Amino acid sequence: NAVLLENGLDGAGEALRILVNEAAKIERSEYLGAAPYERSATRRDYANGFKPKTMLTRVGEVTFQVPQVRSGDFYPSALEKGARTDQAVNLALAEMYVQGVSTRRVIDVLQRLLGPEIALSSAQVSRAAAKLDEGLAAWRERSLGEAP
Repeated sequence: NAVLLENGLDGAGEALRILVNEAAKIERSEYLGAAPYERSATRRDYANGFKPKTMLTRVGEVTFQVPQVRSGDFYPSALEKGARTDQAVNLALAEMYVQGVSTRRVIDVLQRLLGPEIALSSAQVSRAAAKLDEGLAAWRERSLGEAP
């Protein structure tokens, strides 16, 4: 909250980072069955540090600290495993691509919206469009059932 009060919308990325990082730590503690440094008979696993994950979000590039566990069976629900962009950015990429905007122009538009430091490749734009194409193909080929 203080980050937003001090920096306005410029602090939105930092506020998002803090919120997601804290939520992920709480989720890991619940998964483990114990708080950090707590001894517990119900402990499922042990905390094993953090790994950085940089994602392209609506508020620009944000680097999160993803909590790890020794077994490797935990991943925070607030973050999508393997994703480098959030869903809103993927939808914007796919929509521009489907509307016929070139991949280079899509990258230019997103850099103007999210900042010039955004490292976005034409392959990412093409992958987002391919996901949309898959969904559209499935929708076109769906069964309509019997007509009344």
